[in-house]
Amino acid sequence: MAGHGSRKVIFAALAGNSLIAITKFAAAAYTGSSAMLSEGIHSLVDTGNQGLLLYGLKKAKQPADKRHPFGYGAELYFWSFVVAILIFAVGAGVSIYEGIQKVLHPHPVSDPYVAYIVLALAMIFEATAWWIAFKEFDKARGKKSIFSAVQDSKDPTVFTVLFEDSAAMLGLVVAFVGLLGVQFLGLPWLDGVASILIGVILGGTATLLAYETKGLLIGEGASPEIIAKIEAIIDATAAINNLNEIRTLHRGPQDILLALSVDFIDEVTAGTVEETIYSLERTIKMEMPAVTRLFIEVQAKEHHEQMLAEEQAAALELKE
Repeated sequence: MAGHGSRKVIFAALAGNSLIAITKFAAAAYTGSSAMLSEGIHSLVDTGNQGLLLYGLKKAKQPADKRHPFGYGAELYFWSFVVAILIFAVGAGVSIYEGIQKVLHPHPVSDPYVAYIVLALAMIFEATAWWIAFKEFDKARGKKSIFSAVQDSKDPTVFTVLFEDSAAMLGLVVAFVGLLGVQFLGLPWLDGVASILIGVILGGTATLLAYETKGLLIGEGASPEIIAKIEAIIDATAAINNLNEIRTLHRGPQDILLALSVDFIDEVTAGTVEETIYSLERTIKMEMPAVTRLFIEVQAKEHHEQMLAEEQAAALELKE
């Protein structure tokens, strides 16, 4: 499950976008600006998205039951994917539609200075929410590049809000430029072009978010750092002769399913095997609290390799 930092980011974005959406819609109704209407729709969609992320966080906390024995951690990934779809379908779709209508049937924008004030206020609110999201993201990414950190992140809430706010700030700049063009160049259709560009920005953001959250929804393994720690613990266990295989699966940001196949030294007793497995489970969970479920298979190395070979052969047959 995501931590306190994720909820702080979402609540900050939710508060900011709610205020911004109301202000933008009022300004759009007063000025007749298509770009401002698109921005209002954008903020309204973002507000709804933050609500869905909070709902996903809540659902992910549900304890495991008979129908879902590994818990509900993946609920967060599902709702993050829904957020990406909504940005694309509602935000981008409506903005592009409104923009096309304005280009085909242009009309002047009344009192653009009201729109400028609203855009300036929205930029301040968005920048505040963006900075909170970026600080949490920067704290988690360490020395990684932004691109690598997004790819490796198992918590979609922070980078979803960060991308949303980045797209919002870029959209505000486009709306501002569009209104300037309408006012000083006397080209009312530029307002529609700005709306279309805002839709394109939202569409690109949604596509990137959908791609990243799809990987989490399908199932991604733990980070190389966690894998290396687990391998070191196994290597330091005297009773184990070989680590045959290690498989991990993130069910949530802090919910890792771990499966191990190990080959014990032939001379050890059944009691030693039991005590070793118990010790391994306690050590791994103590050093890596994100590992919530752990399964250890005791298997001879040659038998494991034989089973893997049979699995690979069966997979090749399916491809053919």
